[in-house]
Amino acid sequence: MSGNVLKLSWVSFLFLVLASCAHKPLEMVYPEFPDVGIKEALEEKKKVTGLEATFSVTFAKPDSEIRGDGALDIASSGDMSMRLYSLGFLALELESKDGVVTSSPHVERNKTLILTEGLRDCLFWWNMEDYTADDEDGRYVLRGPDRKVVLDKKSFLPLNQVVWLDDGRQLRIFYDLPVRENGVWYQSKIRIELNRYSVTLMVKNLAIKNGWPGCRYCSL
Repeated sequence: MSGNVLKLSWVSFLFLVLASCAHKPLEMVYPEFPDVGIKEALEEKKKVTGLEATFSVTFAKPDSEIRGDGALDIASSGDMSMRLYSLGFLALELESKDGVVTSSPHVERNKTLILTEGLRDCLFWWNMEDYTADDEDGRYVLRGPDRKVVLDKKSFLPLNQVVWLDDGRQLRIFYDLPVRENGVWYQSKIRIELNRYSVTLMVKNLAIKNGWPGCRYCSL
């Protein structure tokens, strides 16, 4: 009898623990770099001129959705090479050099903009000239001639961004899910929207090609 009571007690305790864990919300953890100014942080980030990444990707428009995986080598200048795979097979190979884009197979213009200018601007968001920085509702808002970037104030990680293209359209970029890898923090989920098109990246690995000597507040 006492053995059954003891088993029931442990079962009840286990259910209570599981229930408390199930209702406990997950807390998004961001790094903090106290006593660092926004201009100092941006100058530090500008030392990064090249990135390599692997990711899963979802292309979406109102009537269809395509999923795959990719590998990217990109410079802050916008020069890049990228391969996208679907079901393990090479589905797209794209290169951009000095603003000239080639791809196999051919990619329509909206998707090309997202995969070139969109990726450059979302990954190297700190490459801004003549910007202003304001503290609004506990966040930094950077405004430049062609973009607006909203940053988490403590970590200097981007939260969202709007880029105005030469033809008047807007690239909208949203960031989420901060992770830390090799001592560097970055947002692992990036969604880029242009008109009816969107691309969502889930970054699996991100590496700084040129290194980051003397990094004191390592977030991208």
